Amino acid sequence: MADDLSRGAGQPMRDVPVDWEALEDAFENNAPEVHSYLHVVSGEVLRVVDGIADPEMHARIASDPAYLRIEPVSSREQYRWMERFIPMVEDAPLRGQLSQAIDGKGAFRRFKDVLIAYTTERERWFAFRSERLRVFMEAWLAANAMRPVPRPTWTAEATSEPQASPGAQITQEALGGRRARTSDALRKQLDEVLEGIGARDLEKVLAFAEFVKARRAARATPARSDVTATQEDVEKPSQPGSADYEPPSSKQRTAAR
Repeated sequence: MADDLSRGAGQPMRDVPVDWEALEDAFENNAPEVHSYLHVVSGEVLRVVDGIADPEMHARIASDPAYLRIEPVSSREQYRWMERFIPMVEDAPLRGQLSQAIDGKGAFRRFKDVLIAYTTERERWFAFRSERLRVFMEAWLAANAMRPVPRPTWTAEATSEPQASPGAQITQEALGGRRARTSDALRKQLDEVLEGIGARDLEKVLAFAEFVKARRAARATPARSDVTATQEDVEKPSQPGSADYEPPSSKQRTAAR
């Protein structure tokens, strides 16, 4: 964060039509093999995965001033969000389950698995986390002299692809080596998969689909949650090695107290 502050100091603010959903994904994903960049003109977020993307193209993106590297929120910080959320849960048995879920390695997956069965608290968690991610994103944009503006609405006439040029913006489709599949094609593939799944597994698929739907709804909700995120959430920079952060066990937390 300190490097970002020095980078944007004294620069004039520029309007950027930010893709908030893609930017949130980039700030949330701190896997070491994933590298995300914001195109400072189009507002598009580009994701580069080691071992999949062409190394030469990756180097080109990293050295292109039109792309700004996105530093994700550390696992350590995201773990703190779970710790802060749990006391807000009114259901005592659920609080106990969540406290146990974040004990030791695999905390993030277990925390999510517990919430799948609790629709209301799951939606509150998504809103809580999205709010904190928003604080980080807004601070990062301001530090880099960028002012978010609404994204343009594309019409049917604007859907044809221009011919690529040497200095053209790199698209996620070009980076992955294939065009994005259409919604209709994905739905057809999903129908084919569901045909071979039993009733019990269908319940699991439905629960996960509801989980994803609730997450998207939380992102689209502009209102703040009942506990307001503050500047405190961006004052602590990511710590080295945080991508490999292993949550403490209950014994370690007790000893720390």
